[in-house]
Amino acid sequence: MNGYVASSWHEILGNFEHYLRFEKGASENTIAAYIHNVRQYVEFIQANGIAAFDAITEQHVTAFLHRLAQIGLSERSIARYLSALRQFHTFAIAYELASVNPTELLESPSVQRTLPVVLTVEEVTRLLEGVQTNTPHGIRDRTVLEVLYGCGLRVSELCGLRLSDIAFDQSLVRVRGKGAKERFVPIGEVALGWIHRYVHDAYPLLRSPHHHPTTLLLSNRGRSLNRMAVWLIVQSAARTAGLENHITPHTLRHCFATHLVEAGADLRAVQEMLGHADISTTQIYTHLDRLYLREVHQRFHPRW
Repeated sequence: MNGYVASSWHEILGNFEHYLRFEKGASENTIAAYIHNVRQYVEFIQANGIAAFDAITEQHVTAFLHRLAQIGLSERSIARYLSALRQFHTFAIAYELASVNPTELLESPSVQRTLPVVLTVEEVTRLLEGVQTNTPHGIRDRTVLEVLYGCGLRVSELCGLRLSDIAFDQSLVRVRGKGAKERFVPIGEVALGWIHRYVHDAYPLLRSPHHHPTTLLLSNRGRSLNRMAVWLIVQSAARTAGLENHITPHTLRHCFATHLVEAGADLRAVQEMLGHADISTTQIYTHLDRLYLREVHQRFHPRW
């Protein structure tokens, strides 16, 4: 199979998408981003007259990344492109389309990691308690916010929850994370209480006879709740609470982790709850914790 000709790049991209979905278990968002990035790379390769994987060199990859920089892409965006290209060439070797990986020795652009927006405990409380819960939609919205903050879930994980995933007697939630990996996350009494109220007082009224979703959280039309609907719920709650920061559903995930670390939680335990494959991803919350400690020291120490 080695040495695909240029006319077969379309077929290769199809195989790569299959590889990401079924062998790597990548999320649909990741697949879409990688295919988009790699398609641009393939167009660049074709424009340079390259007809086979083994003809691609490190210089070609570098030239492509340089082109991205020339058109104004940030270092962070270029690093994401390089990540996609690494997967593409790893796939090529696995499928015996190539014998050499030209991305192997390339270093990602140095990306300065920006610290996420994190609310104080008081601000989160204001956000949660500002939701009016005298309607089925209000109960649903409060439940969404309580579970996002109470379990630190990604939006896709929240939207995919089923009632059978909630172990009320054990105070655990089964979560399907990235790469179709399952994990169990503890859930507190408050969030559990809102799920219980939602199931009994809101779910039957939101449910539609025309749709039969398997997920727990429903939209106003009785369908499965989607990412945009969750974003709108968070935005509405933020406006009601008078919070000016750029707050998204992911902000509550950051708050979940930061507040645990600030209170002394073990970083490995937080990593497990967040579903991070690498602890280095979780370590950003130790930086946030240090900033918090410095703030406290500056505010209260008499010799600052």
